[in-house]
Amino acid sequence: MRIFLWLIALFAAAIGLAVTARFNAGNVVLFYPPYRIDLSLNLFLVLLLLLFLLCYGIANAIRATQQMPMRVAEYRRSRREREGNRALRDALKTLFEGRFGQAEKAAARAAELPENAGLAALIGARAAHHMSQFERRDGWLTKAQGEPTLKIARLMTAIELLVDQNRPDAALDIVSELNATGSRHIQALRLALRANQRSENWPEVLRILRLLDKNDAVHPALSRRLRELAYDALLSDSASDADALRRTWSRVPPSDRVVPKVAVRAAEAFNARGLYEEAAAIVEKALAIEWDERLVCVYRHAAAPEGSPTLLNQIERCEQWSRQHPGDAELQLTLGSLCLKQKLWGRAQRCLEDALINAMQPQVVREAHLKLAQLHEALNHPEQAAKHYRQSALAMLL
Repeated sequence: MRIFLWLIALFAAAIGLAVTARFNAGNVVLFYPPYRIDLSLNLFLVLLLLLFLLCYGIANAIRATQQMPMRVAEYRRSRREREGNRALRDALKTLFEGRFGQAEKAAARAAELPENAGLAALIGARAAHHMSQFERRDGWLTKAQGEPTLKIARLMTAIELLVDQNRPDAALDIVSELNATGSRHIQALRLALRANQRSENWPEVLRILRLLDKNDAVHPALSRRLRELAYDALLSDSASDADALRRTWSRVPPSDRVVPKVAVRAAEAFNARGLYEEAAAIVEKALAIEWDERLVCVYRHAAAPEGSPTLLNQIERCEQWSRQHPGDAELQLTLGSLCLKQKLWGRAQRCLEDALINAMQPQVVREAHLKLAQLHEALNHPEQAAKHYRQSALAMLL
């Protein structure tokens, strides 16, 4: 429809010009002595129009010639930009595909474009790292330093790669540099957690875990496991004395003190230093929250000295637990061991024999026989003592 209207307009203009030219009787006379040129007005107008078009064409040609170098430069720049962006896309694609050699080559091509140099360097660093080319990786990271806007991305990449390389100390140095920028985010904390875990900086591991827990940024099971590992390492320090152990335990939050594995490790540490009453108190608080046979076992080794009120209280506590948990072999073994230490021979023998009946683990069977052997030996029953000693030795072989 539009073409049809343009044709109508063109025909109308042609007709108008033809009619106007037909009835136009004007003349144009040009004098240049001794010459004279007579032209009709219509021809003069046509020649004038052609002269204008010729001048216009010459002017455009001159301007195009002058702009030719700039257009060539713009074309080349546009082509480099297209090639650089295509190389950057290829580098990302091959990196995600796991073709790290091709990814590094594409990153090298993409780095030829200044706008892509920083991102290309980070891609090249990751590709080189996955090929265990650590020197080339560090070279790529050095190239990325020229981009101030990519500083955080560069530091995060360096931390992740160094942790993966098992160089936690170097990673922690970069974590300090990242913290100096005032930038703190979840992924940085996760990486710092891994670095501190590998460098066995357990107090810092616990501090970072508290921050991640506040933001629900770590799975509860993983958080609990890492806490257990941290407390196990801190409480296992054989170089620390009783006061140092108490200070370490005082810094443990109340919610973590009743975790069975943490409480077990703490009680073992207190037992190793002869702090039996404190070990027993730790176990009692933990068992009040969650019943665990490991806690009962370590409670057995936290027995107070013979004849002390504390030992009698421990026996009474175990009797209360036995009413709540009948048939628990570990608890019966613990109660029998405490009664044996207090020289309550009859009560000790009944508990130890019940432990043998209900025992499912060879360790419990071995220790119950050993305690019965000691009991009969104290009662001057050498034959029965020898019998239980043999049974204990046999249970050790299972």
